[in-house]
Amino acid sequence: MHAPEVTDFVKLKAAQVEAIGDEIDHVNQIKYDEASKFDAEKDKDNFRRYEDACDRVKGFYKEQHTKQTLNYNLAIREKYAKNVNARMTVWEAMEMLNTLIDESDPDTSVGQIEHLLQTAEAIRRDGKPEWMQVVGLVHDLGKLLCFFGADGQWDVVGDTFVVGCEFSDKIIYGKDSFVDNPDIHDEKLMTECGIYERGCGLDNVLLSYGHDEYLYDVMRRQSKLPKEGLSMIRYHSFYPWHKENAYQHLMCEDDKAQLAAVRAFNPYDLYSKSDEPPKVSELKPYYQGLIDKWIPGEIVW
Repeated sequence: MHAPEVTDFVKLKAAQVEAIGDEIDHVNQIKYDEASKFDAEKDKDNFRRYEDACDRVKGFYKEQHTKQTLNYNLAIREKYAKNVNARMTVWEAMEMLNTLIDESDPDTSVGQIEHLLQTAEAIRRDGKPEWMQVVGLVHDLGKLLCFFGADGQWDVVGDTFVVGCEFSDKIIYGKDSFVDNPDIHDEKLMTECGIYERGCGLDNVLLSYGHDEYLYDVMRRQSKLPKEGLSMIRYHSFYPWHKENAYQHLMCEDDKAQLAAVRAFNPYDLYSKSDEPPKVSELKPYYQGLIDKWIPGEIVW
């Protein structure tokens, strides 16, 4: 494995990122209509009540909505397309990510490997296909951005949205939260379609950059996951779309199937956390077998 050294500074920055992510997750308890079974007995009466969120979550979104510009998104994609940050297997990546969050999760005492396994195991118990189990296992690995030069919280976690067009009023905290974003002064961008064409398809738009977009790019180039699995990775934080039905005018016909896939995945991410850690050593052989099948060998991160 050729991975960057885990310094105390990186651990601290990553713990701050993960703390923000967990606070966001806490208010992301959304009721879905999909027929997931594992969560049938779970209390889902906590909705996305962001008006009740703590000041740190509100401050996070203010920063994210100010800094996630079109120019930033073009530049950051170019940066990660050129750089090789590390070369390691999926399981090695899971172990690296696990060093970041041992003490920073307020909702559960387990580490990141345990959360990933809990998600994958819930999918497995419901009899979903192997590739979807793999998605559950890897879906948060994009948080490795914490090792690879992320500036803070705003470019790693949080709800995502389309950049390069008018900011949707379905984005959390609404259009007013973008008042300091330079893009609002560009009349060409602040139209319904902006730089895009109606019906162009979500494959052809830029979402605000973070762990979803980063991991999606890694996996679309180096995994054997089907498109539905890649969509689960890319869009699982795209709540304005899969929860609030925004951006319908940019969708193509294929996006309807991708939307169904994302909605089917999200309960497993949201509701699988618990303080009963899975037995990693017992589960590793099974999931290593799936990794070898769907994302084999050493991956370029």
